[in-house]
Amino acid sequence: MTGPSSASGIFRFGPPTGINRLGFGAMRVTGRSIWGPPGNRGNAIRVLRRAVELGVSLIDTADSYGPNVSEELIAEALHPYPAGLVIATKGGLTRPSPGDWHRDARPQHLVSACEGSLKRLKLECIELYQLHAPDPKVPFAESVGALLQLQRQGKIRHIGVSNVNVAQLAQARAIVEVVSVQNRYNLGERTHDDVLEVCQRDHIAFLPWAPLASGSIAGASRAAARVAARLGVTQAQVVLAWLLARSPVMVPIPGTASMAHLEENCAATRLTLSDAVQAELARG
Repeated sequence: MTGPSSASGIFRFGPPTGINRLGFGAMRVTGRSIWGPPGNRGNAIRVLRRAVELGVSLIDTADSYGPNVSEELIAEALHPYPAGLVIATKGGLTRPSPGDWHRDARPQHLVSACEGSLKRLKLECIELYQLHAPDPKVPFAESVGALLQLQRQGKIRHIGVSNVNVAQLAQARAIVEVVSVQNRYNLGERTHDDVLEVCQRDHIAFLPWAPLASGSIAGASRAAARVAARLGVTQAQVVLAWLLARSPVMVPIPGTASMAHLEENCAATRLTLSDAVQAELARG
């Protein structure tokens, strides 16, 4: 796919799946508090379609976003999906009410969640299916094993894990081939540097969620604002450019319901930061 996002470079999960390295997180196209339908459904549809026009080839979602609403909107906006577009979704969280996120990684729940995602997304096989989070009440190996069975049944092609530490990633990889890790990571929050190092060493995609959250970290926020003013770009663009430069396996998935912010985020792929600027940002 061509467009600004294609300037981010390509990451390949393995044949035949290759994606542009700036993706789109579809959590925010739902209603407030990630609950219910959006206030302006037409705008949500337009944002999703525009993301693809801008060269986004990875859209990340989950059954818990809405719940179900994000997946339904993606299918409404984009099905039949253009060649080269990867829809990645996740299972393992439930939403009994707004503001509540409960872990449920029992094998039977993951099977049911995957079946629901297949129907809502109008797919026979999900290209990338990710375990949303380990469940302390369920042996991790059982949760990952359920994804392996779904893969063997042809319902998912690639498997990813989310919100894991190094030990959990190693445990998952002993059971299945893990092609992606999705952890919270941004300029101001780098507690998962050790997980990123494993991913870079072994060519596993690292999808940082909350990639633009550095505004909550004073030092990182000041550094990004300083660099943005000097370069004549936005702070969000600086942060995304830093992430893309941080590692060749980094695949940021900034999400938004704003067309203007979507355009701004995708334009960040054309911003090149010098080594000195990258170091300045890292120092805060």
